[in-house]
Amino acid sequence: MTTAQDLSIIAAAPDADPSLERGDLSLALAGAELIDLMDVRAVALDGDRLVPGAAPRTEDALLLDAASALSGRPPYETVEDWLWRRGPELADRYRRALEAAGLAAPARSHRHPFRKDRPAGTDTAALHRANDRWTAGEPVLAVLAAAAGIGEVSDDTLAGLEDDQGAVLTGVHHAITQLAAERQRRSIEGAAFDNVWRGY
Repeated sequence: MTTAQDLSIIAAAPDADPSLERGDLSLALAGAELIDLMDVRAVALDGDRLVPGAAPRTEDALLLDAASALSGRPPYETVEDWLWRRGPELADRYRRALEAAGLAAPARSHRHPFRKDRPAGTDTAALHRANDRWTAGEPVLAVLAAAAGIGEVSDDTLAGLEDDQGAVLTGVHHAITQLAAERQRRSIEGAAFDNVWRGY
């Protein structure tokens, strides 16, 4: 079980906000993977650089894939470099993994793939673990979820983070802020084009 999987489970909850942005969630999941890799010593932070370590001992296919995607050559990449490289379509990949494991019903909507009920009768240790961490307000999961647009965090929650976790989560926040700015820019440009097209 990983933080990334737990985050994807929380995002797939039937009562999750249907306006959740997949891009934001993808960046948060990439950050969750980094923290999971740090926990198993597959990567470490050296200043602002990600230095690969030992191959993780896990059966989680997505985490193994994340480990294999780490840049193995100096000067290595920064946290934000990793987020932008690893993030694209990551929310969809985790969604498919949940569906394959029976932890979420197949999404019927391309617009809101996480806004569907889980299969009836699904009751697993993975769901319990994610929900227990979420209910307890576990700092890493809570901050990642808040970054993706799920819930909010207090100063007390932030105080419970380790330094390396804080560095990754800061990178996630910066990347999501940049993504929001890019969405706003495209929206403004699209509106301006529409106005020109209509003769304004």
